[in-house]
Amino acid sequence: MSDNKNKRTPISELGEFGLIDRITGNFSTKNNETILGVGDDAAIIGSDSKMVVTTDILTEGIHFDLVYTPLKHLGYKSVIVNLSDVYAMNATPKQITVSIAISSRFAIEDVEELYSGIKMACDLYNVDLIGGDTTSSLTGLTISVTAIGTANEDKIVKRSGAQKNNLICVTGDLGGAYMGLQLLEREKSLHDQQYNQQPELEGYEYILERQLKPEARKDIIEELAKAEITPTSMIDISDGLSSELMHICKNSGTGCHIYMEKIPVNDQTSDMAKEFNIDPTVAALNGGEDYELLFTVDIKDYDKVVNIPGVTVIGHVCENKDEKVLVTPDDTTIELKAQGWNHGN
Repeated sequence: MSDNKNKRTPISELGEFGLIDRITGNFSTKNNETILGVGDDAAIIGSDSKMVVTTDILTEGIHFDLVYTPLKHLGYKSVIVNLSDVYAMNATPKQITVSIAISSRFAIEDVEELYSGIKMACDLYNVDLIGGDTTSSLTGLTISVTAIGTANEDKIVKRSGAQKNNLICVTGDLGGAYMGLQLLEREKSLHDQQYNQQPELEGYEYILERQLKPEARKDIIEELAKAEITPTSMIDISDGLSSELMHICKNSGTGCHIYMEKIPVNDQTSDMAKEFNIDPTVAALNGGEDYELLFTVDIKDYDKVVNIPGVTVIGHVCENKDEKVLVTPDDTTIELKAQGWNHGN
């Protein structure tokens, strides 16, 4: 809820249109493609490039818990998860629409706090808010964001382009968001059992931020362009490395070999996983919400891609579509399974 606890203005005091005017009044347009933004029946956008469009929905109790998720962080994250999908197409996000369904337990100040996070993401990633909708909800909060991006047709990257002997690459490190969620859920449970127990979060700021305030990998898309590398396939890691890699293999009609010791895991992630008796590699393979990029490149681009900060080569694509394996340090092969990411708490 809002930090300003002394002032709680019912949403009914402003009404839907008054609320929209209040929460969107400080948004400005930044992109030439945005011809008309918020304020009419529909927005107007135009571009000479191809457009890519993606939509994501976040529902209270399924995708987030407001006990430990600040509204500002939630607003920020709701934008990032969509921008990440646009970057995964090797495109540049330009506009978003935001629609919310909100119950009467929230005040205007809460909505303003949510939209302050949305604006922060728009400003940082140079994206225009061009519309959306607000409606009432009988229970809780639901946020739906649509992101629109542009790219030259020959630069758009799909999941279906991986080819034999392509290198498999990931950005950043994996499993951090999942372990951050486990920490938050543990501390919430302890607080519920012992009301006066304060959460012990010190020393785990990195994995908490990975869960509560992730970032989209705009920087990697820019670095790939500078290096004149167009990935053959790409996907963002929202449901765990294993699941996303299986998507690429299925769509491309290929198999894959990835190497356990190559999978990047942060020390905080590893330490927290061990506290929970979880293998850090399992957290990286099957955890979710990292919003890193998983992509394949032609082997001829090896020297260029390994010199991009934040990119790790973890394996290669193989021709046999039934051969999707994790190779351990002792050369044992383990079949990869797409367990996916359970957003429920």
